[in-house]
Amino acid sequence: MAAGLAVFDRDGFEGATVAAIRTRARTSNGSFFHFFKSKKELAGALFLEVLQRYHAAVLASIDTPCGAPEGIDRLIRAHLDWVVNNRREARYLFEISRSEWTEEVRDAQRAQNSRLGEGVERWRAPLIVSGELLPMTATLFFSQIIGPAQIFCRAWLSGRDRSDPRLQADVLIACAIRALVAPKPIADTGGKP
Repeated sequence: MAAGLAVFDRDGFEGATVAAIRTRARTSNGSFFHFFKSKKELAGALFLEVLQRYHAAVLASIDTPCGAPEGIDRLIRAHLDWVVNNRREARYLFEISRSEWTEEVRDAQRAQNSRLGEGVERWRAPLIVSGELLPMTATLFFSQIIGPAQIFCRAWLSGRDRSDPRLQADVLIACAIRALVAPKPIADTGGKP
């Protein structure tokens, strides 16, 4: 898996070969094909492994109870920190992976995404009920947390921007708080008019 990640990072999915992965892993053809039927199967398994690590980092950020502004801060910083501290994995997850070869792992991906959603909802749902967070779909909420940060991360991962995306954390957090946290009068009434 580590050899596959290194070769995919260096050569991209299309340029990577089983021979290059085997050479990097110092393993035989038979050993490779004992574990994976193809390069595509290895890529899918690697995608799921990296996705699970990313989700674990995001969920760990809201493990302990916190209010809306602090949770938003933690989620955005967790995303930015994971991308910067795991650049190869982040590049694989957000830049190299392609839907056409992840089709075989789609159900497993949905299950992992569902676990992430459930973890975020355990933190978010009580804050919606109390009026601290604005009510919206989980997808819209998550897009406000990760979407803007992801623009900076993708530019950094691709080399288009060399500045550390974490330098934008305070502004990204302030914008997300304005978009997601209920205005004071709504929060004071528990979301009731």
